[in-house]
Amino acid sequence: MKLVIRKAGPEDIPAIHQITREAFIKYASDLGLPQAISALTETEEIIRQEMSHKTILIAMLDGMPVGSVRYEIIEGKVAYVSRFGVRLDIQKNGVGRALMEAVEDNVREQGVSMIVLHTATKLSAQVRFYYGMGFYVHSTTTDRGYIRGLFCKELAKSDMSLLSCVSIK
Repeated sequence: MKLVIRKAGPEDIPAIHQITREAFIKYASDLGLPQAISALTETEEIIRQEMSHKTILIAMLDGMPVGSVRYEIIEGKVAYVSRFGVRLDIQKNGVGRALMEAVEDNVREQGVSMIVLHTATKLSAQVRFYYGMGFYVHSTTTDRGYIRGLFCKELAKSDMSLLSCVSIK
């Protein structure tokens, strides 16, 4: 099997929408809060708009789209990751790890000193995944109706005051 991770283009929008929807339906189900997950209201047009200011990577396994992730550089030295998902039947095969490693490689080249993301702290498999990737919990919030952790991975010595820019995400 050949895994390729590349920058997504407009032709990938339907696949990204499907992958994101599948992953976040499970996320919402595991939380028991389908109404609280904004990813489930996302349209293909929103993805198209996000392509103008976020980098979207897509994972292709033997030519089939199986995962995607988005990130944007905020405050100059921080990369904020969002809408990370892998098709459910492909999970636990290294695709997610490869996507996150691709994000890290890309942002290092751009001089980013920290990668951050939010995820539900209740979902132990996700928490273990991020800890295994070198992330740690900086803080938590309940702004979406459940406890979300702000996970950080320092790529270089970081100024923690940069994290004030992600408190509203």
